[in-house]
Amino acid sequence: MIPEKLDEGSDTYGLLAYLYGPGRRDEHVDPHLVAAWDPHVEDPARSESFTLSDLALLLDAPVFATKGKKPPQHVYHVAVRNAPEDRILSDEEWAEVAIEMMHAAGIAEHGDDEGCRWVAVRHAEDHIHLLATKIREDGRQADLTQDIVKLQAAARIFEERLGLRRLKTGDKTAAQWRKAGELEKAKRRGLSEAPRVTLQRTVREVAAEATSDADFFERLAAAGLRVKQRIAPDGNLTGYSVAMPGDRNPQQEPIWFPGTRLAPDLSLPRVRERWSSPVPAQRLAPAEMWRVAEGKVREAADQLGAQGLRQGAGDVAALGDLIVVAAIVSPRLVRTQMRKAASEFERASRAPGDRALEGQARALYRASAQVLSQSAAAVGRSSTVAALGFLLALVQAVEASRRWHQAQEHRAQAEASGRAGRLLREAVEVTAGANAAREYRPRPKRAAARPGAGQRKAAAPSERLMAGVVQEAVPEYARIILTDSAWPALRARLLDVEKAGEDPVDVLATVAARRELTSAESAAEVLTWRLYGWRKERETAETSGASPSSTAGGGKGRSAAPVRKAAAASRRRPPGDEQRKGPKRTR
Repeated sequence: MIPEKLDEGSDTYGLLAYLYGPGRRDEHVDPHLVAAWDPHVEDPARSESFTLSDLALLLDAPVFATKGKKPPQHVYHVAVRNAPEDRILSDEEWAEVAIEMMHAAGIAEHGDDEGCRWVAVRHAEDHIHLLATKIREDGRQADLTQDIVKLQAAARIFEERLGLRRLKTGDKTAAQWRKAGELEKAKRRGLSEAPRVTLQRTVREVAAEATSDADFFERLAAAGLRVKQRIAPDGNLTGYSVAMPGDRNPQQEPIWFPGTRLAPDLSLPRVRERWSSPVPAQRLAPAEMWRVAEGKVREAADQLGAQGLRQGAGDVAALGDLIVVAAIVSPRLVRTQMRKAASEFERASRAPGDRALEGQARALYRASAQVLSQSAAAVGRSSTVAALGFLLALVQAVEASRRWHQAQEHRAQAEASGRAGRLLREAVEVTAGANAAREYRPRPKRAAARPGAGQRKAAAPSERLMAGVVQEAVPEYARIILTDSAWPALRARLLDVEKAGEDPVDVLATVAARRELTSAESAAEVLTWRLYGWRKERETAETSGASPSSTAGGGKGRSAAPVRKAAAASRRRPPGDEQRKGPKRTR
């Protein structure tokens, strides 16, 4: 059960009209009253003589009658929602919830006949809306101190009493939710996400790579953001705000977001923690870059959280920055999975409470991030061959963070680590498939059989049974794969391989032998991801005109890849540019 405090306002009738109306997309079903400050108040949806205007006047009466100072936003609004898997509560149960929630918030405490007036409206099966006016019957304003914390405490009691999904009280580490108005505005402008999301991602990437205050603000400006620094009277820098170009309010003023509103760990003091202990910068060749970073990550994974709670919190924060940087410089083939993993791990990187800056694991993660950032800027992107070992080490590190969060009972962070780990494992399997494509050697074509009796007609690609392909290529896993829910997806990949003119038995055996399958939760799913990497690598090789066997670096008899001119510095598009650019060009 999740109580969510919504925007306050000054139009009681307008909010009632929305709650009793059809909704923005006709999502409101059977709006009706389930509880109120006075049990004898009529329901406008069930009465022929009592209207919404009448109900609004009753709710506002103490506000109009008070002789004291009136609050500019006197309408209090809270939505209480159950999880999708919870059972459907009756109106009587929701009424009990509403009464207890209004008591907990301080709107109308039990036994207080002079509390505020309120109503509870239900227009969906899984939630109710609580509307109250903040002036009490005696003319005083309600004391709403720590109201949302008290509402959450009441929700935990109802979860146990009503047999609902048990949630954990918030630890104040989650980023702020995007408001409905932000999403609708983004849709009107043709953007795929709200400006707050773009700003949060961009600032996080910049903070992960920056090495000083000056470097941080220079990178923000270079990323195409509007930047405003907050200077104290004594001349010290105390904060900053960012805005998206073109994102303006009705008064045509830029909409500024302070760092702390983007995420708790993007405030200026938290951002500065990243470079409080400088690490030496290194510029290495691509293969060496990944190898050095891999060694540091494996060493850090063994030490994560070993020195205590505060050190562990600093360690997972540094690991989050490392994943952000790795997503920026990762090979194009797995960049989508890496960016999703960085987004998922964002919550896991914020542990509740204080965090220490001196941990050994934190220093190793920070050094790895600097190695990737500096080297990629100097020599450009590298291939999936060199990145595989690093990705495997990153999976190990994320799993270590998940175990640490579980030990500290940080459920939200542990779940976020699990989701990020799954995405990283997908990236590993895609990379393994791409590497297998580089090493793949097709069997020599057989000579045409002489015409005569007994000659067998070759089956068309669509007629060949892919189950037989699995039994021939990986007989030890065939039974498990063919009964797996991911088998249809794997079968589709094998059909694509056959349509491309390759032998699916050879290809499946090649990608299966690239890495063991015994530890996989779903062998069919793992092989599907490897075949995806195999296909993308082959398409890249064919498009570039190189033979499949010559795409791998090193090795006897293989031609070297053309040398690309080193970039002077990493360049990124302004935030939101990917939403404005035209169709992608095929390489």
